[in-house]
Amino acid sequence: MGQTMAELFASEGAKVVMTARGKEKLDAAVDGIRAKGYEVTGVVADNKNLEDVKQVIRTAVDTYGDLDIVINNAAIGEQKMIDETDDEWLEHVYQTNVFGPFRFIREVLKIFLPKNEGCIINISSVNGDRPFCGASYTSSKGAINTLTKNVAMRLIDTNIRINAVAPGATVTPAHLANKAGEQPGGAKMLEYSKHFVYFPGPECDPIDQANACLFLASDMGRHVKGQVIQVCNGAFL
Repeated sequence: MGQTMAELFASEGAKVVMTARGKEKLDAAVDGIRAKGYEVTGVVADNKNLEDVKQVIRTAVDTYGDLDIVINNAAIGEQKMIDETDDEWLEHVYQTNVFGPFRFIREVLKIFLPKNEGCIINISSVNGDRPFCGASYTSSKGAINTLTKNVAMRLIDTNIRINAVAPGATVTPAHLANKAGEQPGGAKMLEYSKHFVYFPGPECDPIDQANACLFLASDMGRHVKGQVIQVCNGAFL
């Protein structure tokens, strides 16, 4: 999904900095976008590490002169029930899903606040409101929704916008693994939660989530602040 977002924004004229923990996959994604004539830079980074977060921001500013938009897309999906979740796993998920976006928001505001301009988009999930997956994952997305609104309140008298996109079922490797019961925790939680989910289909595509982000980052979304926009084909009303 992140690669689709990067390619869409680049096609609209943005100069893009992509990040990932794995160099091989990151290089392949960057090369694929560059092959289409777009401008993109890759930085191997882990949002669990504050210095990595700072380096990503420095790279954007040093390479392109400024930073205008941040999309917090990194996340760990899982299906472990509360009684299967130890502190180590909880910490593992929260470091990427909550603490990482928190770090990026805090650090990028050091650039956005002085110029009174910028856009932050957090990628949440329908699980933030309809928690049918793992206990750590769903609660982390609920935290992201609350964080998004809290920061929007802090920034209400500025020209800095923060919102979240909450994808529903979207055809990605993570979603396919989830359907196959291959996520950490397997499929047991879904046996309990399936009664609380209505899914008429079809599933969303990554471009549907990317288009929502583009709307929020563009002038079309200039008066949208502190919102969590579900893109789920009506499956989680």
